[in-house]
Amino acid sequence: MLSAPSVLPRAWLTVALLWVVGCLNYLDRVMITTMRGSVLETIPMTEAQFGLLTTIFLWVYGGLSPFAGFLADRLSRTRVIVASLLIWSLVTWLTAHAKTFEQLFVTRALMGVSEACYIPAALALIADYHRGNTRSLANGIHLCGALFGSSLGGLGGWMAERQGWQFAFSLFGGVGVAYALVLQFFLRDAPAEPAAEPAGAATAPPVDSAGAAERIRLGAALASLLARRAFLIALAYWGLLGLAGWALIGWMPSYLGEHFQLAQGRAGLFATGFSNGAMILGMLMGGVWADRWSRTNERARIFVPMIGLCVAAPCVWLVSITPVLPVALAGLAVYGLARAFADGNMMPILCTISDPRYRATGYGILNFFGTLVGGAAIYVGGRLRDGHVEVSRMFQFAAGGLGLCVLLLALIKPQPAPAALVVARTPQKVL
Repeated sequence: MLSAPSVLPRAWLTVALLWVVGCLNYLDRVMITTMRGSVLETIPMTEAQFGLLTTIFLWVYGGLSPFAGFLADRLSRTRVIVASLLIWSLVTWLTAHAKTFEQLFVTRALMGVSEACYIPAALALIADYHRGNTRSLANGIHLCGALFGSSLGGLGGWMAERQGWQFAFSLFGGVGVAYALVLQFFLRDAPAEPAAEPAGAATAPPVDSAGAAERIRLGAALASLLARRAFLIALAYWGLLGLAGWALIGWMPSYLGEHFQLAQGRAGLFATGFSNGAMILGMLMGGVWADRWSRTNERARIFVPMIGLCVAAPCVWLVSITPVLPVALAGLAVYGLARAFADGNMMPILCTISDPRYRATGYGILNFFGTLVGGAAIYVGGRLRDGHVEVSRMFQFAAGGLGLCVLLLALIKPQPAPAALVVARTPQKVL
């Protein structure tokens, strides 16, 4: 087992560099949900069409995630990350120049294409560097960046009220392009150095451009992952988690604004700030807790999310029924804190149930299903609004889904470590 003090400084530098990328990744994708009023003023559309802007992003993003993960397993993870950031930042800037619903729809689809490559590559790169009892914490710190970006999504609604909705897209698109140049100089793939995994996990393959490597093939990766019962259970679990999460992300700003008579900017800041601010704390708490507990229990990274979701589910239900704003915000905060235990431990769980050669591909498949279900939830929310049905009904359904997630997690068991698998992963050309 690799203890925290022996982790190379570059391993933590990598987490720090990717924290910023994760922030931009989620900021660029979610801030449109906090600008609904401003966008509809300049580009008329139905509620279902507005929901479809996020749905198409999620469906394209999810649909390409398995292939994007495969690219990260087969090619240089850092090159995939830098290219993804550069392209989606250009698309973010281009979004500011959309004049019609159709143009906005296309830019959202293009953002799905470009952002799909980031998360599988980033989480796999962190797993390559953090092979021991720092894995959950490192993963949680990185995802804190994504949560901070989601929280800043509310800032987009505030900017839209004062500068127009196009301003935020132009600003953050330019920031992303500049940061891609920074990553080009400082981000590196993990060194080719074998290290033992925690109990129940496969030995992590060293990662570098040096040395011979077994050729990574998409068919073999899919066959290996989908043949594992634990992975299929994790797939169903992640889909239900995506349904709840994206339903709240997509419609909570509008729900708070209308249910409690809040202005667009204030509703957006409340919807993202309370839940995501608490999730940042939850990522750190859940990471430290799971890492420490995993020293004595190989299922610790499964038990911690189970406990968190037992708390999160009733909080979502509470938000959907309370007429008191402070109670709703408190429910969002506690939901965010507890839900983070699940998000921060997904890649560490995946590392215990999958072949280490296919980690990024595995996470890509999870992303595919989670965003497919999440995108459908957002679109259905729009159809419900058009039919004058309260979106709170969907939040109640999402709470039930979180409860089912607990049952699915209980069925996941870490796989026995196979015979030593020490193969250097060399970036290769896709045939």
